[in-house]
Amino acid sequence: MDLVTGALGKLPSKLLVLLRDEYKLQTGVKDQIRRLTRELESIHATLRKVAQAPPDQLDEQVRLWASDIREASYDMEDIIDTFLIRVDGPPKEPADEAMFKSLMKKMGKLFSLSKSKACHKIAGAIDVLSKQLEEVEKLRGRYTIDDIVHKPAAMTSIDPRLSALYPKASQLVGIDEQRDKLIQMLTEGDHDMQPNQETKIVSVVGVGGLGKTTLVKAVYDKLNLNAPCKAFVPVGQNPDLKKVLKDILIALDKESYMKGFDFNILDERQLIDELREFLKDKRYFIVIDDVWDIESWKIIRNALDDNSLGSKIVITTRKHDVADEAGCSYKLKPLTHKISKILFYGRIFGSESECPAHFSEVSEKFLKKCGGVPLAIVTTSSLLANKSGNIKVWNEVCDSIGSGLGSNHNMEIMRKILSLSYYDLPSHLKTCLLYISIFPEDYEIEKKRLIWRWIAEDFVQHGEVTQSLYELGESYFNELLNRSLIQVADMLVDGTPRSCRVHDMVLELICSLSRQENFVTTVLGDSRQRTPPSGSKKVRRLSLQNTAWPTMEISKLRSIAIFSSAIFSSMTSLSCCHLLRVLDLQGCNLKNLPSLRFVGKLFHLRYLSLAYTDYGGELPAEIGKLQFLQTLDLFWIKIDERPLSNIIAGLRQMICLRVALTRLPNGLRCLTSLEHLREVIVDSACMAEELGHLTQLRMLYVQLRKDKDGRWDESLCTGFLRSLAKLHKIQKLLVVTSSDVAADLEGSVESLGNLSYLHINKTTSLPTWISPASLLLLSYLRITMVQVRTADIRVLGMLQALRYLHVEVSGDIQVLERFIVSHDAFPCAIKCSFFGFSMTPSAFQPGAMPRLEEFKFSIRLKDFTAGKFIGDDLALGHLPSLQSMRVDLLGEQDVSEEVVVEVEEKLKHKADVHRNHPYIEFRK
Repeated sequence: MDLVTGALGKLPSKLLVLLRDEYKLQTGVKDQIRRLTRELESIHATLRKVAQAPPDQLDEQVRLWASDIREASYDMEDIIDTFLIRVDGPPKEPADEAMFKSLMKKMGKLFSLSKSKACHKIAGAIDVLSKQLEEVEKLRGRYTIDDIVHKPAAMTSIDPRLSALYPKASQLVGIDEQRDKLIQMLTEGDHDMQPNQETKIVSVVGVGGLGKTTLVKAVYDKLNLNAPCKAFVPVGQNPDLKKVLKDILIALDKESYMKGFDFNILDERQLIDELREFLKDKRYFIVIDDVWDIESWKIIRNALDDNSLGSKIVITTRKHDVADEAGCSYKLKPLTHKISKILFYGRIFGSESECPAHFSEVSEKFLKKCGGVPLAIVTTSSLLANKSGNIKVWNEVCDSIGSGLGSNHNMEIMRKILSLSYYDLPSHLKTCLLYISIFPEDYEIEKKRLIWRWIAEDFVQHGEVTQSLYELGESYFNELLNRSLIQVADMLVDGTPRSCRVHDMVLELICSLSRQENFVTTVLGDSRQRTPPSGSKKVRRLSLQNTAWPTMEISKLRSIAIFSSAIFSSMTSLSCCHLLRVLDLQGCNLKNLPSLRFVGKLFHLRYLSLAYTDYGGELPAEIGKLQFLQTLDLFWIKIDERPLSNIIAGLRQMICLRVALTRLPNGLRCLTSLEHLREVIVDSACMAEELGHLTQLRMLYVQLRKDKDGRWDESLCTGFLRSLAKLHKIQKLLVVTSSDVAADLEGSVESLGNLSYLHINKTTSLPTWISPASLLLLSYLRITMVQVRTADIRVLGMLQALRYLHVEVSGDIQVLERFIVSHDAFPCAIKCSFFGFSMTPSAFQPGAMPRLEEFKFSIRLKDFTAGKFIGDDLALGHLPSLQSMRVDLLGEQDVSEEVVVEVEEKLKHKADVHRNHPYIEFRK
């Protein structure tokens, strides 16, 4: 699925399915299908070229033609999918083979008649589709391919970013602190008389409009490095590297290279040689602005001679991978609220004190939407400057920002700057980014929820055989983060993003584009509606935000998301949406909804979420007919395992099943495509054995419990371990049990080689299979043990990928002795917790835990009074990245209050003298 080409990419393969003998189509219809397929492939190739062009560089008629083709492709796919469902029918429930044969014999004639009618209908539909395509193709015939491929305008448009090189003094608000920080990074460790100083490179990274160019220009103008050679050169999105190298040479020595030097005779390699030769004995300061890709940076970097004279290079980029490649990355931060107010009010009223009181509230709303992005503040304040006396207009403008409805010269300039990042995306990422416009403003979007929805919409294209669709979708998500188009909202403890947000100005852009392309229709609670530009367009994706059911035609709906706290007592209107693929009701109030039986009619459904809905009714058996369902999210609602068992067996394409501590339903073994399963209760060996059939599982959260009668099945753990040994793709494993099952996992080590997340709630001691040799990828470990040995800590310290560690002692058995964290231990750990009696490290050697930011541990106060812990021996100064500590003080009832105060004061002093002054919290 693609934003510009619609369903065209998938149609040829779907049409070819109809040529199979089982569908018994007439020869003439088959020939028509083949011709249609070839024509669609040709059109698809043409539309891919259209997709590469910004809309303002396309002829209006070409844009309309592309839109008509896209809409037609959706109709074609709907017809084909509906035909295949009618002919093949929903999957049959498992039954006795003889009974099934008998039933089929009786139903044979009726089935054949039904299939014959369906085939007749598809033949008619193919004829209609061919004629529809012919009509659209007549429009195409008026243009040549050259008309469709975008061309630069006759007059070259002015780069809207140029103004950042020559800002007004009034725009340089709040830049001093970041400018001085950047100068410090460039000059730290410099000694003018010291020979052999390496070239220092600093990369400045951030989203478009954050002020990267303005900042580095301020640094360029202020920093005096006694460097005779200086250059400030922009690169851009599609750079001509020969021109970039030429621009650097001219900037370094205009006199020599502007007069009498023929650049035309030099190729790229010769230009690099010329530049290196020029710089080899000179100290230089060069700014390379707006680098978009690693390869361009590598070529430019090779041209800048590393002559050990203490030269400086600064680059700016929107992409984190480019910044990481350049090294010494400085992530540009948004302006503080205080500085934002100075810039905002200064441009409109002169100062905050001059702002009328009744404008204060809406001004704060504007500042929140701008989010500290200078471009957004300057653009918005310029828009409002000549409307400073009209509060009604201010409120209207405020409501339009983030909805894609705003239309103003300044807003268009800002969109153009941000759209550079959008048009640099590959086609599939454009689609994924625009899909985010379905979520409300300021909404925290859970990564997993977003990726599963992308998959259901067919946005995630099949990649390598070893890579699952979810993993591929995760790479899409990470690339949007890398390009600064989405922002991390919350992190998991293993250091991976849990959720994201979109800056209001990026949301403004994607809502505007989504509206133009009829991609998402949004209805807001205040009667505003982000509708397609033409009323004749069909609504295919709908977002309802704090509003009642809309009065619009929704029979072609493919996706719906409802964001509302209202209580829904009926959703019968959805029963006519037979083409629906995504039904996301997460967070809706469904406690008064009597039934979900209408869902059984949505045969195309891929994604169904009832999470956090308070739905109290039974799951209808009709859900088991949804043969295409991939994700079923029932988290945090109460359901009975019996109806769930009746449903599960038919959902053969299920990839993700999420429930809330529900007993494992019968028939789970049929879900051989399942990759994510949480949180199920297993209370019998039979249930445990079913898990072994789910060989595609990558995430498993399971509780091993006693059965309903309170009896422990002795063979349960054995059955679970046998099943686990078959799950070779497991990456995340959480096992909660009252039995020490972890110690017996030795035989499953081979299947755990891909494990990155492991949570074991009970084991006697550290299992021998937890070792650096067997768990190379483990980044998260939470484990509760009866006793911990110093040798265990040494083993854990050698886990090279470990980012999060939580070790807890559940019994009164003490550690044999206090442990030392050695100099090479825990190289990647960011968060570490040691809890339980005597779980206090005696010292951190230099080099230990170099990345540790958050440290939690416990102290037994009587150890302090006995002289076993004095505080000074921890050597917290050897933890260079430490930001916060939490200390649990155990046994305070056994010591005086003076002892408690003394321990706290000693540790507070250690925090105060640490270079980072980490925050410290005490708990008793």
